[in-house]
Amino acid sequence: MSPELIFVIILAVVFDFLNGVHDSSNIVATMIASRAFRPQTALALTATAEFLGPFLFGVTVAKTIGEEVAQASALNLDVIVACLIGAIVWNLLTWFFGIPSSSSHALIGGIVGAVLAGAGFGAIKLQGLGKVVIALFTSPLIGFAAGFLITRLIYFLARNATPDVNWFFKNGQFVTALGMAFSHGTNDAQKTMGIITLSLVISGNIPGFQVPFWVIIVSASAIALGTALGGWRLIRTLGGKFYKIRPVHSFSTQLTSGIVILTASVFGLPVSTSQVVSSAIIGVGSSERLGKVRWSVAQEIVTAWFITIPASALFSAGIYWLITLLK
Repeated sequence: MSPELIFVIILAVVFDFLNGVHDSSNIVATMIASRAFRPQTALALTATAEFLGPFLFGVTVAKTIGEEVAQASALNLDVIVACLIGAIVWNLLTWFFGIPSSSSHALIGGIVGAVLAGAGFGAIKLQGLGKVVIALFTSPLIGFAAGFLITRLIYFLARNATPDVNWFFKNGQFVTALGMAFSHGTNDAQKTMGIITLSLVISGNIPGFQVPFWVIIVSASAIALGTALGGWRLIRTLGGKFYKIRPVHSFSTQLTSGIVILTASVFGLPVSTSQVVSSAIIGVGSSERLGKVRWSVAQEIVTAWFITIPASALFSAGIYWLITLLK
């Protein structure tokens, strides 16, 4: 491997690690806020499940990211470097300010910005990019609707239950939280796998797009480690700023998010865990009454969703310009 390729892989692992830090809040916030698990226990269980996710559900999303967004033959490693640095910078900024923005949006924005700056519009595969963008922007709407409907169904089924039903919702989160963590590891770790494998193809280290086993191990380990360390600033945002989360809210949010993310992963659609979980939390709260949700906080997060792709694209395009200037 060339030094430049090694540098790309290191950047990809850093992005993956930060993705885990950034998205740990999405997985554990509700179970911590509902007092179902202690923070350390929640993070440890989640990290383990995220590591195992890619091994259990395949690498379809990695192929979407690596094969269907840009023409590999038109790219070079400088483009990948610019893409990753742009996404990393944006993730760090949003982490610092406690904004649960989307690492997936940052990565896609980074890819688009760097590819346009380095290879031109012709290197973009519009059909594949459209597939990715549609998945990213429709998944939160699906998360909201599913959270609303699933919670209404739960309340209907439990309409004659005694307060002891809270024991079920509290302890049942062991299953729903693990399911959501599996789905997150399956979807998000694969984005890094796709970038590393694309870099291996560009550099001529592998003949075609086939994710090596060591890439799966490295990517799964990085996101699991990031999750284990946790993003406490974001956990506070998701866990308490929307409304007071009880066990039934946490159970329903995790069930909704796990179903949406895992379904997308099976079909090779990269989605934003941040978006799906946040919108599911809002949908679950809205199922009781619209006034229950603090919509000002939701509005801040939605604003961050829409600015992430153009902001990270501009970062990556500027970084590519600097790279070419310095060479």
